[in-house]
Amino acid sequence: MSDGPLIQETSSGLFCEIGDFYIDPWRRVSRAVITHAHADHARPGSQAYLASQEGLRVLRSRLGPTAKIETLPYGQPRLMNGVRVSLHPAGHVLGSAQVRVEYRGEVWVVSGDYKIENDATCAAFEPVRCHTFITESTFGLPIYRWAPQAEIFNDINDWWIRCRDAGQPAVIFAYSLGKAQRVLAGVNPGIGPIFCHSAVEELNREYRASGIELPPTFLVSQAPARKTWEGALVIAPPAAANSSWMSRFSTGSTAMVSGWMLTRATRRWQSVDRGFPLSDHADWPGLLHAIEETGAEQILVTHGHTEPMVRYLNENGRVARTVKTQFAATVDAE
Repeated sequence: MSDGPLIQETSSGLFCEIGDFYIDPWRRVSRAVITHAHADHARPGSQAYLASQEGLRVLRSRLGPTAKIETLPYGQPRLMNGVRVSLHPAGHVLGSAQVRVEYRGEVWVVSGDYKIENDATCAAFEPVRCHTFITESTFGLPIYRWAPQAEIFNDINDWWIRCRDAGQPAVIFAYSLGKAQRVLAGVNPGIGPIFCHSAVEELNREYRASGIELPPTFLVSQAPARKTWEGALVIAPPAAANSSWMSRFSTGSTAMVSGWMLTRATRRWQSVDRGFPLSDHADWPGLLHAIEETGAEQILVTHGHTEPMVRYLNENGRVARTVKTQFAATVDAE
C-alpha cells in the first residue's frame, strides 16, 4: 500500500494506487473512471470503465460497442478495494461527472471539465466538499467572464433572422458532443428549419434517447435536391469548416460558438463572420466560486491557464500547485 497521496500523477494519468484505478487515463489501463465522453478524457482500449449512468449512451458512442462500461447514478458510492468512489454532476455536457474519492476519512475530488451555469442538456454542477480539489483551468484568466447564456442565444437568434431575411443559410460551427446540443436547446426553432452534419446528428440521437429534449433536426443529406438553404440553420463540427462539405453553403454566413470567441483575435484566426462566446467550461469567477465551495485545503490545477490560477490562489491564502496532464484544451471543444 502506498504512503503517498491518495491520487498520484503517473505516466498514464491520475492514479489511485490503493483503489487500483485511473481517472481519465491517456493510456490503456486495467480500470478507468471517466469524467465525461470528450475524446481528451475518454480514450478507447482500457479493460474496464466506470462512468455516470446519465452519460452511458454518449460514452458508448465514443468507446465503441465492445467496451466494458459500468455505470453509477450520481451520488451513489461504490467501493473499489476499500476506496469509496462516487460521481457528482459537473455541468459540462451530458453525463459529465466529478469523481469523489474517499479513503479513511480523506476526500479528494477530480473535477474533470465543469461549468456552474445551468443548461437544459445536462445535470447542474454540484459543489462537493473535499480536502483536495483537482480543478481544470481552461479559462483561468480574469479576462474570461461569460455573459448570461440567454443573451448569447438572443444574439444567435437575431443573427439567424438576419441571415433568413437576406436569403442566406446561417452555418454554426460547434463541437459535436455537448456544444451542438446546447445550441439546439437554446435557439428558437420557429425561425426556420435546422439541419445538422452527420457527426452532430448522431449525437443528437443519443441525447434524445437519454431523455434530453431537442427541437426537430434533419440531416443535410436529407434535404431536397437543389435546395438553396435560405433561412436554414446548419450546425456542423469545426472540422467541417474547410472541407468540401461546406461548398453547398457558399452563400451563407458562418459563426463559431466557443468560449474562445470572446477575443477578436480568435475570431479572425477562425475566419468566421461571427463569434458567439458560449462555453461549457467555467469562466474565471466560476472557477473561483467552485474552488471556494469545496472548502478544499489543497488545490491542484490542470488543463489550460494553470500558472495564473495557481499564482492567484497562493497569493490569496490557498495552497495550490499545477498538475501536469495530457488534457488538451482545443478551440472546437470549448
